[in-house]
Amino acid sequence: MPLDPRVARFLAMLAAGNPPDALQTTVAERRAALANLMSLGRPEVPIGRTEDRWLTGAPEPLPMRVYSPLAALAASAEAAGAAALPGLVYFHGGGLVAGSIDTHDAIARALSNAGACRVVSLGYRLGPEHRFPDAVDDALCAIRHVAARADDVGIDPERLGVCGDSAGGTLAAACCQLLAREGGPSLGLQLLLCPILDYSRSTESRRDLGSGYLVDQATLEHDLLHYLPADGDRADPRVSPLRAADLSGMPPTVIHTAEFDPLRDEGQQYAERLRDAGGSVRYRCHPGMIHLFYGLGKMIPYAHTAFEQIGADVRAAFGG
Repeated sequence: MPLDPRVARFLAMLAAGNPPDALQTTVAERRAALANLMSLGRPEVPIGRTEDRWLTGAPEPLPMRVYSPLAALAASAEAAGAAALPGLVYFHGGGLVAGSIDTHDAIARALSNAGACRVVSLGYRLGPEHRFPDAVDDALCAIRHVAARADDVGIDPERLGVCGDSAGGTLAAACCQLLAREGGPSLGLQLLLCPILDYSRSTESRRDLGSGYLVDQATLEHDLLHYLPADGDRADPRVSPLRAADLSGMPPTVIHTAEFDPLRDEGQQYAERLRDAGGSVRYRCHPGMIHLFYGLGKMIPYAHTAFEQIGADVRAAFGG
């Protein structure tokens, strides 16, 4: 299928701005550019309630935001702020050097409403100030914290999952692998949206779509340069979850990719490997779309359709 016309116009608008070479930009410029991009594409998403909290079990206090869906979409007839609901611990994208709870607020809101679940979004530590494996450690801490205190957050502990988009998908997948090896807590869902799953090898989609489709190979290299220590191993499964030798014991998994995303193939390959390991997997590739399309609803209306599908997948996983 050809590139969606709205997507093509959006990419042309970005190109007209003459963006700088990603490898020559500073981390501060990378962060500002992502924040600007997310503000351009951020639709207004009403939500039942949000509550800002702190994760105190990490090496330093980290912000968390708890999202409750609109009451009309909650799994219970009770108000969204009252009944225990399914929950997702969410890790935002941004290459592990950029992004925040605020930049990805609309995505968390859409996940909560569409999935009729509570979403706990984590402001994990970023490189280069905090290099690998700090973000992985933060993500693990958040999952364990929410699992242990699910009642306090209003989440049903038997219906707890994780979600990550882009580099947040790296964290979500790595955590699921680590938790499976370490004996839990067990999770009911792993939801990955356009995830980065292999920094160590070049796939066909990375070669064919490595420039001109929002995220490019130069940006991926820039981010890894500022996240991974100089002596770090790109093939470490905590960096490249697709390289894990053993994928048994993973929670039910939903993976959404985009046809014109250089990361498309690694998402598909991860789905295939999980199936080969005996896992339950639902894989969707959105035709005509680019990386991060789901977070750019103001510019790419199809994002709303995608969230209907994502929400249906979440509700099905949690028996809703």
